[in-house]
Amino acid sequence: MIRSYSSGELSRESFQPHILVLPRLRTSVNFYSQMLNSRGCRFHPEFKLHCHPKTLFLPARSSSSNVKKKRYGGVLPSILRSLASDKDLEKTLASGCENLSPKEQTVVLKEQSNCERLIRVFEFFKSLKDYVPNVIHYNIVLRALGRAQKWDKLRLCWIEMAKNGVLPTNNTYGMLVDVYGKAGMVKEALLWIKHMRLRGLYPDEVTMNTVVRVLKDAGDFDRADRFYKDWCIGRVDLNDIELDSMIDLDNGSGSAISFKQFLSTELFRTGGRSPVSGTSGSPDIESSVRKPRLTSTYNTLIDLYGKADRLKDAADVFAEMLKSGVAMDTITFNTMIFTCGSHGHLLEAESLLAKMEERGIPPDTKTYNIFLSLYAGAGNIEAALEYYRKIRKVGLFPDIVTHRAVLHILCERNMVQEAETVIEEMEEFGIHIDEQSLPVIIKMYIAEGLLDRAKMLFEKFILDHELSSKTSAAIIDAYAERGLWSEAEAVFYGKRDNPRQNRSVLEYNVMVKAYGKAELYDKAYSLFKSMRNHGTWPDQCTYNSLIQMFSGGDLVDHARDLLGEMRAAGLKPKCQTYSSLIACYARLGQLSDAVDVYQEMISAGLKPNEVVFGSLIDGFAETGGVEEALQYFRMMEESGISANKIVLTSLIKAYTKVGCLEGAKRAYEKIKDLEGGPDIVASNSMLNLYADLGMVSEARCVFDNLKETGSADGFSFAAMMYLYKSMGMLDEAIDVADEMKQSGLLRDCSSYNKVMACYVTNGQLRGCGELLHEMINRKILPDMGTFNVLLTSLKKGGIPIEAVTQLESSYQEGKPYARQAVIITVFSLVGLHAYALKSCDAIIKAEIPLESFVYNAMIYAYGSSGQIDKALNVFMKMKDDGLEPDIITYINLVSCYGKAGMLEGVKRIYSQLKFGEIEPNESLFKAVMDAYKDANKPDLAELVNQEMKFAFEGPDYSESEIEGESKSEDIVLDL
Repeated sequence: MIRSYSSGELSRESFQPHILVLPRLRTSVNFYSQMLNSRGCRFHPEFKLHCHPKTLFLPARSSSSNVKKKRYGGVLPSILRSLASDKDLEKTLASGCENLSPKEQTVVLKEQSNCERLIRVFEFFKSLKDYVPNVIHYNIVLRALGRAQKWDKLRLCWIEMAKNGVLPTNNTYGMLVDVYGKAGMVKEALLWIKHMRLRGLYPDEVTMNTVVRVLKDAGDFDRADRFYKDWCIGRVDLNDIELDSMIDLDNGSGSAISFKQFLSTELFRTGGRSPVSGTSGSPDIESSVRKPRLTSTYNTLIDLYGKADRLKDAADVFAEMLKSGVAMDTITFNTMIFTCGSHGHLLEAESLLAKMEERGIPPDTKTYNIFLSLYAGAGNIEAALEYYRKIRKVGLFPDIVTHRAVLHILCERNMVQEAETVIEEMEEFGIHIDEQSLPVIIKMYIAEGLLDRAKMLFEKFILDHELSSKTSAAIIDAYAERGLWSEAEAVFYGKRDNPRQNRSVLEYNVMVKAYGKAELYDKAYSLFKSMRNHGTWPDQCTYNSLIQMFSGGDLVDHARDLLGEMRAAGLKPKCQTYSSLIACYARLGQLSDAVDVYQEMISAGLKPNEVVFGSLIDGFAETGGVEEALQYFRMMEESGISANKIVLTSLIKAYTKVGCLEGAKRAYEKIKDLEGGPDIVASNSMLNLYADLGMVSEARCVFDNLKETGSADGFSFAAMMYLYKSMGMLDEAIDVADEMKQSGLLRDCSSYNKVMACYVTNGQLRGCGELLHEMINRKILPDMGTFNVLLTSLKKGGIPIEAVTQLESSYQEGKPYARQAVIITVFSLVGLHAYALKSCDAIIKAEIPLESFVYNAMIYAYGSSGQIDKALNVFMKMKDDGLEPDIITYINLVSCYGKAGMLEGVKRIYSQLKFGEIEPNESLFKAVMDAYKDANKPDLAELVNQEMKFAFEGPDYSESEIEGESKSEDIVLDL
């Protein structure tokens, strides 16, 4: 939002642009018409300025802040110097101010910058024997008291003025309207005009202008316009301002009479003392038509209509000013330029600048500040910076507003180099960064990761400046937003110029926020407990933040204790605070406590919102408490809160828990009637219910709708895979799994597990292995669910049950390399040998002690890939490490011997098995059979098969069969 300028403010007020800027344009600005046309700037059809070449522009004093201070002659300079330097004010007054003329007394009064000193000087003048009270002196004193907001003393001064027979003038009333208006007391300011009218005085143009400005600054544009137009036709009607409608004001002055009573009393006490007949209160003057003649009046009107978005009226006032020959000044053009530009009419603003220079009215720094702000607001950063550079080119100097604006523009765009160039230019001219810009620059450095520069700038600034608590809090907050709690802490506990200065509650609150963002709940609580010891008391914001923080971190006991402490301190928790605590209890399943906090909230007179009801409904839904969920749903509807998607989705969840299809469908239909229809959560909840109930067509309808809208997520696909698998529709399940993979929804371990499980169920083990490799490549660490799927794939792939059991127990016991052994075995099983052997080579190179199950996995990997020599080398290393072969070792070895045609090796292991050196094992018998088959000895494989049947089934054979079998065994062993 760009600061709007009033006619008077342009010469004294600063603006602080908070501008959202677009990517920087690299094009040059040469000059503005081409640039504006390219941006599509155009004239408003009802808004056109006519600055005719022949129109007379009268010279007017510039609003430049460099106006020289008025010089006085005679004895005044020495008197003023003495008054400014001497501590004994009364002594100085008595020695040199007893014989001053009324005019010189006026000068002395006006030059007093301190209200208390002014009163003392005025009291001295009144004590002089020949002093004659006059309205000018009282006006000066009343203005000073009003600016200092010393309302009780102002009342006493007003009464004294009346007692001394000094009648207020237009200047008096205009000044009173001004000081009350600037104090934000608009209605009270207008009552002075009512008082003025009852005394028979009619506002002159200066007073009228003051009233319009006060109403404009208060945003009461219609009344300001009405007052101006009424004044033009000789009528000032303030009957809509009644004393009874005013709020009493004390302002801590200790006055025994309210401001309303004061005005009422003085209104009637002095109301009958009218000025001499025939003055400004005469009916003829009041009813006459008049036009403003002062430049300041036109400036105020232009600003009024600009702020009221009445651009045509602003243009008409400007045209009337030209037509009437009223002198224009820099403020006039500044106000008109800002009015045009802030409403998007940059061409008109540029035209005004050109006309301003053409007519000899010099633009000042604020003129360029306005253009800088306007172009930054329009996103044209190059043009904004061009105006910044032009300030020096035309012989002016950037002021604090300029530097603040340009630094905000650059820092908000993180243009570090450009911002630092501006800072260097400022330092060359001895200009320091102002306090308001410091947090903005530090925030830029933080965003760019330049923490050292941020720290250096902060430390340099506090060497020469005492940081306000507001600025300190803003810097702490900048670090807090990025989770940089230690840097925020350094600012919070940093050096203070004034050791007695306590940290404000605002600083404590943002530091608590910093700890909360970093989930350092202990530090946050410790800081909270230390506040009172350092003279700062927690406020409502402190408690609300801590309770919500602890609730979000599931530290429900701390949150509940703080809630009680907060209420005991007389502070009122917000609805959001209660809702966060209720949500925490509901999330933790502590529903009775959630209900207690809900009842406490009702007792405190707070009305629950949709978050409170939603948390309770969802909490009961999670635990299957359908009746309770429905009870709070009905209470929510009775309180006039419409159910949103979150609440209705919670109801679907509750119905799903108990398998109530009709209730879930009713809630889902209600969601369809809401704007945007069902979201992914609601649709997935229904999809899950249909899947649990085996309703394929209904589930497919919801799923297809999600895919059409591009809303389907991993849960949607998983639910459909589960449904198809449970219904035995494995081909459809695989189709969904492939579609999920192609959709790029495999983003976490859970989604990979579901698709791999689907592949394993359908016997597509290689697809499972490929997904496992993809998962590892993406640095997604397999979890327990993943290994359950992998072990299942090993069983389905024919890996001996003893090997699978060994791998499973090793994994569950968390043994070293257990995870790698499972993965190696899976890759080898599905034929992805390169991936398996890469892991084997890495383990061997590590040269660390291994257990048998790891050696077994590597022997299997090398053997299944055909690298028999490496497999046997692993076996030899296993023996060298003092590990005896187990059943799985023998199974893997005999497989290697068979593939290599090494019948002696097969024979040796079979002999050990035959004669009991190896405990009989069905898997080993099968491995020996497979080895003979691999060695192209099917007859011997059949003989081993017969032996296996005998060993495990033990049938009765005839004597001749036994003898024949014995001979066959001898043949096998001989071979």
